Amino acid sequence: MRITNRHNLPKTIVNVLSRPTYTKGGANLSATEILNSPRIVQLKRLHDAELEQDVSDMVWAIFGTAIHAVLEHGKNDNHIVEERLHAVVDGWSISGAIDLQVVEDDGIIVSDYKTTSAWAVMNEKIDWEQQLNIYAWLVETVKQKPVKGLNIVAIIRDWSRKDMRENYPVAPLQEINIKLWSYRERTDFIRDRISAHAAALFAVETNDDLPECTPEQTWEKPMMWAVKKVGGVRAKNVCYTEEEANEKLELAGKNHFIEVRPGERTRCANYCQVKDFCGQWNKYNAGETA
Repeated sequence: MRITNRHNLPKTIVNVLSRPTYTKGGANLSATEILNSPRIVQLKRLHDAELEQDVSDMVWAIFGTAIHAVLEHGKNDNHIVEERLHAVVDGWSISGAIDLQVVEDDGIIVSDYKTTSAWAVMNEKIDWEQQLNIYAWLVETVKQKPVKGLNIVAIIRDWSRKDMRENYPVAPLQEINIKLWSYRERTDFIRDRISAHAAALFAVETNDDLPECTPEQTWEKPMMWAVKKVGGVRAKNVCYTEEEANEKLELAGKNHFIEVRPGERTRCANYCQVKDFCGQWNKYNAGETA
């Protein structure tokens, strides 16, 4: 991947972001790749030399790296910091770099640091739960020691005291307990994800069509119909079908109208690095059904 600097950011910033320290250590898949769309993983592999990313889109990565470096100085004797573990499942080598393991007599607590937003903390993120349980599986598989707890240490980059409200983080740093699955549940989940990635790799090797991203993987928002009052800002009703919207409009009476809100695939449109090489996105963007 080529790094660009369209906004002429300082050279020191460009240097930091152009010299990545991340490596999955020779594994077929990292823990984060396992959770990613198999289609995206394969398209990145196929088109890596053609991909570009601007340093302005990578700035928050500096904060994540810096926070990891600072927190390493706070470790105790029973802390293991930034350890990458490897294991093989169904012939696939997977790895995960675990930010912190707190080793206690009755087991290990696995922690992951996230430089994130207040919105992410306020809304349940299943991928955090999945990632931490993959780490738990790696720890128990490699070390043969039980994992007794999982948590996210969230550093909330956009925290603001004036935004305090119900469910809003009470401080710019928050520890979030994560549900620990059984070892069997973790194993089944990892095998299911590897199966999906194996199917995508086989499609590439046989020159077949890649499996499509799911609506969840595209962050798809369906088309919706909003019933609004003329001159109003907020919708009186938001409906998933035009028929329902017409019924609500009739009940709302005069001076109301229906606003059509087109559906979109937010990740594809704004965040996917390989969308230009993706037939699924090109069809959708052209108004086709894919």
